[in-house]
Amino acid sequence: MTNPLLTPGDMPFELPDFAAIEDAHFAPALDAAEAETRAAIEEITRNPDAPTFANTIEPLELSDEALNEVLGPFFLLAAVSSTPEREALQRAFSPRLSTLGTDIALNEALFARIDVLWEQRDEHDLTDEQLRVLYLHHRSFRRAGAALDEEGRARLREINSALSEKSTAFGLNLLADERDWFMPVTDTAGLPAFLINAMKSAAEEKGSDAPIVTLSRSLIVPFLQFSPNRALRKKAYEAWTSRGANGGKTDNRTLAAEMLSLRAERAALLGYESFADYRLETEMAKAPGKVRDLLQAVWSPAREQAEIDAKALEKRLHADGFDGPLEPWDWHFYAEARRKEEHALDEAELKNYFQLDRMIEAVFSCANRLFGLEFKPLDVDLHHPDARAWDVTRNGEHYAVFIGDYFARSGKRSGAWCSALRAQKTLGGVTTPHVVNVCNFAKPPEGQPALLSYDDARTLFHEFGHALHQMLSDVTYGSISGTSVPRDFVELPSQLYEHWLEVPDVLDQFATHAETGEPMPADLRDRVLAATTYNMAYQTCEYIGSALVDLEFHAGPPPADPMQKQAEVLEEIGMPRAIRMRHATPHFAHVFSGGYASAYYSYMWSEVMDADAFAAFEEAGSAFDETTAKRLEDNILSTGGSEDPEALYTAYRGRLPGVEALLKGRGLDRVA
Repeated sequence: MTNPLLTPGDMPFELPDFAAIEDAHFAPALDAAEAETRAAIEEITRNPDAPTFANTIEPLELSDEALNEVLGPFFLLAAVSSTPEREALQRAFSPRLSTLGTDIALNEALFARIDVLWEQRDEHDLTDEQLRVLYLHHRSFRRAGAALDEEGRARLREINSALSEKSTAFGLNLLADERDWFMPVTDTAGLPAFLINAMKSAAEEKGSDAPIVTLSRSLIVPFLQFSPNRALRKKAYEAWTSRGANGGKTDNRTLAAEMLSLRAERAALLGYESFADYRLETEMAKAPGKVRDLLQAVWSPAREQAEIDAKALEKRLHADGFDGPLEPWDWHFYAEARRKEEHALDEAELKNYFQLDRMIEAVFSCANRLFGLEFKPLDVDLHHPDARAWDVTRNGEHYAVFIGDYFARSGKRSGAWCSALRAQKTLGGVTTPHVVNVCNFAKPPEGQPALLSYDDARTLFHEFGHALHQMLSDVTYGSISGTSVPRDFVELPSQLYEHWLEVPDVLDQFATHAETGEPMPADLRDRVLAATTYNMAYQTCEYIGSALVDLEFHAGPPPADPMQKQAEVLEEIGMPRAIRMRHATPHFAHVFSGGYASAYYSYMWSEVMDADAFAAFEEAGSAFDETTAKRLEDNILSTGGSEDPEALYTAYRGRLPGVEALLKGRGLDRVA
C-alpha cells in the first residue's frame, strides 16, 4: 500500500495528509524513518575526512528529518484523539525511540568527531550561530553520557529506556482517568446557562441523558465556581484532584517513585549531586538554590494574602449555615461570590463578551499590529473536524501554517499546549513551520458561539505567544529553532503575549456581546481590568506549592514515598489548608510525562522577565510601539536558541529584571 507518511503528497504547504493517514501506516513509516536516521549517523562516522562543521554537525542536524515527518502527526493524534490502537503504538514506540536516541548520544565515533571539532573550533571559520550550535551539540552529548565507560553507558541505556516507558505509561494512565470519569447533574439550579449548555454538549458525547461534569478544566472550574451544591462540588473536586491516584492499573504513584529513583541514578552516573543540579545546569537559573530563592521570595507575600482571603471566604461559608473550616472545594464558589460583590463582576455576564472566534481575531490582530503578520483561513483536511488552519504571511510572503484545535473531547489530553508539526530552518532548503495550538475549552451546542472565561481567553493568548515564537523563528539550524530554548526562557514569549489581552483598545474592539454584538461597556471593561489580580494569592500558592514539590523531589535523594515527601514539603512551607497543589504528584504531567522535571518553576522565572518586558512597551507610550516590537522580534522571537538567553534578554531590555515587577503584576507588592 502507499504510505502517505513516506511519499510526498500534494497538500498545501506540505502539510500532513491526515485524511489519508491510517494507524496502520505509522509502524512501517517509523521503521523506514529510523533506518534512514541510523544510515545518516553511520555515514557521518565513516567519513574518513577530518571533522568539520559541514561534514559532521550539518548532516547530524538533518539526520532526523524523516523521523519528524512521521512522529509529528503521530504524537499530535495520540494527544488529541487517543484510541486504544494509538495507545498501543505509543507503548511500542517509546522504548524504540529511547533506544535510538541513546544509540546516537552514546555513539563513540560520533562524539569523537564532535569533541575534536569543539576542541579545534578556533581553527574553523564558524559563524556565531554555528559556534552556538556546536557548543549545544557538544554539551548535549557530554550530558547524555558519551564520555562514560562501557559499563556506565550500558546502565544509562537501561535507565533511559525505563524512564521512557514509565513516562509514556504515566501519561496514558492520566488520560484514561480523565476520559473515563464523568458526573451526571440532574439538578442544575444555580448554574449559569453557558455552563449548562457546555454540560449538555459533554453529555451528548458520553451518551448521558442528564447534563454532566467531566474532568475538563473548562467544566470543572466553572462548576466549582457556581454550583451551590456543596456535596457535588466536593465529589467533582476530589475526582479532579485524585486523577492518577485511584488504585488499579491507572495509578501513577508507584511510577512516580520509580521515575524519581531512576532520574537520581542517572544524575549520579553523570557526576551530578542531584537530578536538579543536572537539569538546571542548562537553564537560566543554573542551580537549585536560585530557584528556591525566587519561589520563596514570592511565597511569603502570597501565603500571607491567601490566609487573609481564606478568612473572608470562611465567613461566607459560615453565613450559609455550614460549620467547620473552609475546604478546597469551597474556595472557587465563595471567591466567585466575593468577586461579584467587590468588583461587580458576574462570570456568566462576562463570558458573553469573550467569544472564542472574536478572541482568535484578537490574537491575530495583535500579531498584525505588532509584527505585520496576516492570517488567511485554509480549507484543508486536518487531524479532527474541530481543528482549523490559517496561512500566515507577511508582506505577501508565506511564513507558517497555524492550526488551532480548541475544544475539549473524550480522548484528548487535558490542558493547553503549543507544538510544531515541523520547525523553521533554512539548512537543506527553506522550511516554514507548521504550528499547532491545542486547548480544552468547553464546546457549545450546535449553532451557539463558544464562550470563554477570562482565564480561558488568557490561555488562548498564552499559547499563541508560543506560536509566535515558532512562526517568527529565523535561524539556519532546526535544533535551535523557535521554542528550542531553556525551559525557564521558553515561557517568556507566551506569558508576555498575555498582556495584550489587558490592553483596553483590544477589549474595546474584540470583547463584543455574543447576542447583541455590542462592545463591552467601558465601565465593565475597567472593572475587568481592575480585577485581573483578584484571587491571585490563591493561584500563586497552588502554583508555588507544585513548583517547590517538584524542586524538592529532585534536589536531594529520591523519596521512597513521593506522596509523603509531597506532604512534608507542603507542611514545611505552611500551605493554607483550603489550597492544594495545582498539580498533585499522581497527575503532575509536566514533571512525569512532560519536559518540566525540576523545571516547573520556569513559568515564574519567565514571569519575572515578562512583566519587565511588557513594561518596555508602556515606557514607550504604546502597547503597539513599532520600535519596541521590532526589538522584541529581533532579539527574542526570531532568534530561537541561537544565543544565551541572558544575552538575548539584555539585548532587548538593556538589563536583566528583578522580582519587583512580578510582585507588582500579581498584586502582591503591597503585601510584600
